[in-house]
Amino acid sequence: MALRPGFRDPVHDAQAVFRAAMEALSRPGFVRALPTDLAPPEPLTAELAALALALCDADTPIWLDAPLARSAEVAAYLRFHAGAPITATPESAAFALIVDAAACPAFTAFAQGTPDYPDGSATLILALDHLTEEDGLAFTGPGINGRVRFDAGPLPADWSARLAANHALFPCGLDILLTAPGRMTGLPRSARVLEPAEA
Repeated sequence: MALRPGFRDPVHDAQAVFRAAMEALSRPGFVRALPTDLAPPEPLTAELAALALALCDADTPIWLDAPLARSAEVAAYLRFHAGAPITATPESAAFALIVDAAACPAFTAFAQGTPDYPDGSATLILALDHLTEEDGLAFTGPGINGRVRFDAGPLPADWSARLAANHALFPCGLDILLTAPGRMTGLPRSARVLEPAEA
């Protein structure tokens, strides 16, 4: 089994993707470009692969959802290019890669951090079919001027309720990166989803 290549320029490419991810989390809900020429093993998407290679290392265990976990090639790719261990238990993951976003496990399955160590929580990275700056859920919070909307999917039916509960845990809770082909946005735990009457 030949290993698929990672970044062409590992240092500069990883730095560029890292900066894009940090900007996505600092300006929640704004859809931005995430260009990458990676061709990882299926079903891992190029966007999930780029973020994993930029954000993960030997100290950040990765949890893979069922479609990804069934591929030994995906696990080998991530271990080699990111140097990160693969964990079978979501609660021990620093990052979770999810390609079947509609079946995303309950947020409570992942580490939420503690008041003393909120940075001990997990970051979820989801692959979606679409991510557009159109009507959708509205958000407010740090990094957002007023409010911002975006439409994304497919996502779990209780997505809005999950986000509200996640925000209520602040400073604990999960940070989330949503991706679609060539695109990305961030939803840190500080982002508050607005009720329909507020939006």
